Amino acid sequence: MSSPYESRFWTKTYNWKTPTTMRYPLTPAYYVLRDACVYQPDKTAIDFYGAKITFDELYLKVTRLANVLVENGIKHGDRVGILLPNCPQFVISFWSILMAGGVIVNLNPLYTSDELEFSFKDSGLTGLVTYDALVPLVKPLAEKLNISTVLVTSLADFMPSATISTDEALGLQPGWLHFSKVLETDKRWAPPQINIKHSDPAVIQYTGGTTGTPKGATLSQFNITAAAYQVVMWCIEMVDNEPTEIQNLLAVIPMCHVYGEVCCILYAARAQMTMVILPRYLPDEVFDTLERYDQWAYFPAVPTMLQALFYNPRVEEIDWHRKMVYCGTGAAPATLALYQKCRDYDFNFYEGYGMSETCAMAISTPGGRPKVGSVGVPYIDMELRLVDDNGNDVPLGERGEIWMRGATVMTGYWDNPEETANTITEDGWLKTGDVAYMDEDGYIFIVDRTKDMIIAGGYNIYPRDVDEVLLQHPDVVDAMAVGVPHEYRGETVKAFVQLKPGATVTFEELEALCREKLAAYKVPKLWEARSELPRTNTGKALRRILREEEVAKAQKS
Repeated sequence: MSSPYESRFWTKTYNWKTPTTMRYPLTPAYYVLRDACVYQPDKTAIDFYGAKITFDELYLKVTRLANVLVENGIKHGDRVGILLPNCPQFVISFWSILMAGGVIVNLNPLYTSDELEFSFKDSGLTGLVTYDALVPLVKPLAEKLNISTVLVTSLADFMPSATISTDEALGLQPGWLHFSKVLETDKRWAPPQINIKHSDPAVIQYTGGTTGTPKGATLSQFNITAAAYQVVMWCIEMVDNEPTEIQNLLAVIPMCHVYGEVCCILYAARAQMTMVILPRYLPDEVFDTLERYDQWAYFPAVPTMLQALFYNPRVEEIDWHRKMVYCGTGAAPATLALYQKCRDYDFNFYEGYGMSETCAMAISTPGGRPKVGSVGVPYIDMELRLVDDNGNDVPLGERGEIWMRGATVMTGYWDNPEETANTITEDGWLKTGDVAYMDEDGYIFIVDRTKDMIIAGGYNIYPRDVDEVLLQHPDVVDAMAVGVPHEYRGETVKAFVQLKPGATVTFEELEALCREKLAAYKVPKLWEARSELPRTNTGKALRRILREEEVAKAQKS
């Protein structure tokens, strides 16, 4: 019996100008920026609170920093971490590490010392770019793990009328480098001569595993290049029709995740757009920024961001239909109420679905053709199947696990052949662990997440991370974290704990332990103690039972 997915019939829903397949250059990924500099050298590439950098100036800074990295011992294939919020220095570092032939390790500035240490060790980090606020956190780890090349900056150094920070203000340690000063002292303007191959690793994005141990999804130079071309070609009709003066991209989703790197850094370079960068999401600051420009070409977001805007009193200040050409959302499903609220203001956003393992590119909604509850159709050149427990394709309309194969699918997990073999089949299909069904038009509807990931406010939270911290407390016998419905965040974290008889520990103390060991967004907001937690006879956690109970309670209230 032929597969219902083999023909990729969903491509008929694509925008008329969007290609159904593409040829991708086999050049190093930094050529995406190099091309932008050639095509639009004098156009503003970055706007950071009014301080502007042209594409030519950006490329010059990138080549200088790439040479600095090489001169300071970064070799082809070395892993270099970026531990920064959104800022021009992040963009410069991203392109420079790729140009130097290094491998970017994405690091969340909200990570705790334990979380950073794991990523540093697992990736074999030899270089790091960070900023002054995190020096107290980084200093002991750099010493402990012998990280030889460390560059430090300050966000203020790239703001309007900035006075460059002193070494003392940055907290530089002996041998560390001042980010801004090396850009001024190293005058090399040509890329270092590194033999970069399209198959070389380019980015390591940490994601959770079935055991709760993070895995480094390894994305190649080719994956990154393909993502840059795909993300622009998906909405090419809009890109082609947008005059230069409105080609502005609001970059507020975190660049420390590949979603932000693809939809902000790569998109802006490939489409030669001005990237207006905000280091954090504050609704009032977003409103103020939106008002600085008459129109915006692209706003990559998560539903929580839209929730904060459209339920804000300032929502009436903006003519949304005129202001925003295209808004895409991902990371979490949008509610029907949010859809309706945005429609009240004639504001359309288009949902999508991706994974760290696919450069955040996999499924998206064709422009002008959303279906409520769906994340869209498979992306350009993305093969997709829905399969049963035996790996056989299920008919349209029936639930199955999403398997994908395409140009943006990772090469594997960093230094983890066992997990790679568990996730990617011999013929290249990525097993996502997510369950969905496909309708007759090829639209995908996600119905479950077999990996139990919690998505709260756009952040991916792996419950085992929370469990393991709670189990460190001597009074805790068992622990399970689950995602429960939350009106604003989509989901929030609830921790169920089984305590030892006579235990005296309080929820406040357990919360304090979590705050010490976990990033703030992972800390449980709700708590419940039980005499026993549901597990199978082999000890597997039955989080589904707890989650269903919470959903039922939410529906009754």
